Amino acid sequence: MKINDLLLAIAISTITMSTAAQVAGTFVDSRDGKTYKTVKIGTQTWMAENLAFKAKSGWWIFGNYTDMAADYGYLYDWETAKNACPSGWHLPSDDEWTTLTIYLGGDSVAGGKLKEEGTKHWMMVNTGATNESGFTALPGGNRFIGGGFDYIGYTGIWWSSTENKNSVRTMYIYNDSKRVSRYYTNKRFGYSVRCLQD
Repeated sequence: MKINDLLLAIAISTITMSTAAQVAGTFVDSRDGKTYKTVKIGTQTWMAENLAFKAKSGWWIFGNYTDMAADYGYLYDWETAKNACPSGWHLPSDDEWTTLTIYLGGDSVAGGKLKEEGTKHWMMVNTGATNESGFTALPGGNRFIGGGFDYIGYTGIWWSSTENKNSVRTMYIYNDSKRVSRYYTNKRFGYSVRCLQD
């Protein structure tokens, strides 16, 4: 086999394996009829959009601008977030988030593979963003306990179900980094939700 043919075969094989690792689909939330994009990454199937379900309370649209919900979903306090996902889906634990980031090469690079490419939603610079996972992470910002909003375009923050006394493990992705960071934060903040299939 000629060297060029061998290199082409390797390239095609790599592309095929990469594409096969992610399977795109959709899910209709029977509670309100909203359709969500989904993506299978490794052994996990995630919603490929932030949740936008109107619970009885404990949810907000960034800045109270209703047009923001279509792209960024809603922000939830943790008590609401842990029960907000539809039947057959759940709020992921920190271990389940870790499974995702390990599959994508670890915390030092997974943020870039999770982020939507470009600067339509992310502020410049959107460091290392490839979205090769198909997860399409968006920077939905947050709601502070006192009611203010901030960081849209700069930071995406997602709840986990893993609590430690009065705080909960959360996952952060920033516009100027390809890393994933994790912190324990107060349950009363408003953050985004990504649901994971049971």
